[in-house]
Amino acid sequence: LSNSPTLTRDLERAKHFYGGTLGIPQNPSAHEAYPEFETGNVTIALSAARDPEAFRPSMTTLALRVPDVEASRATLEAAGVEFEGETIDTGVCHMAFFSDPDGNGLMLHRRYEPRD
Repeated sequence: LSNSPTLTRDLERAKHFYGGTLGIPQNPSAHEAYPEFETGNVTIALSAARDPEAFRPSMTTLALRVPDVEASRATLEAAGVEFEGETIDTGVCHMAFFSDPDGNGLMLHRRYEPRD
């Protein structure tokens, strides 16, 4: 796994999105220049891009496990989050794709069938 932070062009905007809009608890012990948001066993660490003009969003999509994809999606849509297409049902899980304000890929995810 990479230890690279999630880059942003606007650190305050990203902090509001991850902490406010998504409701992910912020780690109060993290350095203020590198805020961290705790999702259980994964920490989302934010960092300001060194060159905002050359910034490119991450090509990796981070899956956020939720108990109900449709309910979580409705809550986020009400907060202004735009999703990419309809919720997908793969036969084992539900997925709904969206991005943070910088275009970094995110997904709501819920597996409803056990792994083989």
